[in-house]
Amino acid sequence: MRHFLAGILAALTLATGAVAQDTRLKALDNGVDAAAWEAVGRLDIGGTGFCTGTLIAPRLVLTAAHCLFDRETKARIDHGEVQFLAGWRNGRAGAYRDIRRAVVHPDYVYDGEVSSGRVRNDLALLELSRPIRNTTIRPFGTAARPRPGDNVGVVSYARDRAEAPSLQEVCKVLAQQDGVLVTSCAVDFGSSGAPIFSIVEGEAHIVSVVSAKAEVEGEHVSLGTALGAPLALLQAELVAGKGVFLESGPAGKRVRVDQQKRGTGAKFVRP
Repeated sequence: MRHFLAGILAALTLATGAVAQDTRLKALDNGVDAAAWEAVGRLDIGGTGFCTGTLIAPRLVLTAAHCLFDRETKARIDHGEVQFLAGWRNGRAGAYRDIRRAVVHPDYVYDGEVSSGRVRNDLALLELSRPIRNTTIRPFGTAARPRPGDNVGVVSYARDRAEAPSLQEVCKVLAQQDGVLVTSCAVDFGSSGAPIFSIVEGEAHIVSVVSAKAEVEGEHVSLGTALGAPLALLQAELVAGKGVFLESGPAGKRVRVDQQKRGTGAKFVRP
């Protein structure tokens, strides 16, 4: 873990000037601003919290694996307790979907400690109960991992912006280390699973998923899970029929969005 944080610190030392060029968060609380980002949605988890997820195919949502684990018991959450609210904004969503299947990276271990291994494998893929086929909700594609110094952006929900997502149009890739993308993007509780974008030929493509935030000697950074091979593995798991039944975890009463408690849901660790 010390080696992991030392690498982040070295990246921050080299990128101090780049961080100063980041843009501020912009609330996507009206239809005009939010139109291009309707495929980003809030994942409501058992009425006790939420994460951020993104539609990457009519029936597939990409998010962080740790969103499917209970913070106290460390057990898998029944994915039947999760609901995807596409484009959730000011009490309404463009589409509401339950989760039929969920697969997490087979090497992911939820142990509550930030490490390159945990962040590198912090990826989950959710299959919706029904596809979302809506001309205003278009799934995002993915792109190759950006390089240090490249501009990226992030769209996320968080504890102080739970009713509408926010866009940070420009933040920086500070480093890549052990399959982890270190960025200057602004994230907070609830941003787990949020898509980190790069612009490819004028279109936004997902290049990473927010796993955690960290603070190293007073500097805030976000840690993202790289896609590529991990995402391909999850897609293969679904094709193989995995994720149909939950192996372990507490069963509970399903809570719909209009009944939920206003919890935070995202599980971040400050080193």
